[in-house]
Amino acid sequence: METSFLPTTLPTAKPLPAFRTLSTAASLRPHPRPRTSTIRAAITRGRKEETVATVREQLEGCYLLAGIKYEGLTVKQLQGIRDALPETCSLLVAKNTLVGKAIEGTPWEALKPCMKGMNAWLFVHTEEVPTALKPYRAFQKEERVEETNDFVGAVFEGKFYGPGDFKALETMPSRAEVYAKLLGALQGPATSLVTTLQAPARDVVAVLSAYVRKLEEEAGSA
Repeated sequence: METSFLPTTLPTAKPLPAFRTLSTAASLRPHPRPRTSTIRAAITRGRKEETVATVREQLEGCYLLAGIKYEGLTVKQLQGIRDALPETCSLLVAKNTLVGKAIEGTPWEALKPCMKGMNAWLFVHTEEVPTALKPYRAFQKEERVEETNDFVGAVFEGKFYGPGDFKALETMPSRAEVYAKLLGALQGPATSLVTTLQAPARDVVAVLSAYVRKLEEEAGSA
């Protein structure tokens, strides 16, 4: 009977394949992301500067600046107001802080008391102030928003007018009316002329200027 024996040596095990390992710091390093917050901040800053520049541009040659509470009004309604305004007027929706920055250090700074809430800004580039205010009054009446969306204030000739003072602005005589009144006074008794000269200085100056131009035109055509 033959006896079998196990081999005295076992086969040598093959070495395991080598693996490439990454350093811990490299494996945990986040992928670079675009700096969206910085980009957004730059865009926002640019838009703010653009708005301030637009307000300052509108203030050039402006006779009256008024604030309108537009909270609750739709884009369509605001566009309707713009379409109804004379060509000498502009309606701009801008934040109070930006408008405040634009009027800082100017006579329009008197408007700061009404820098509250959501306001649209009416820039009037004509001496015919009542004509400029009339379209928005018509809108208020038509839409029945006299109490909710009224004027919050205005500045005219460096003076602030609150919501209760607008009647004085809306009933100002037009240039033609003052002109006719002064011409009548010049052609009438001296007492009529004195009464006319007691009118607000801006009215007298406006009429006298128009009268001088009329005389110059007549002299030139003679």
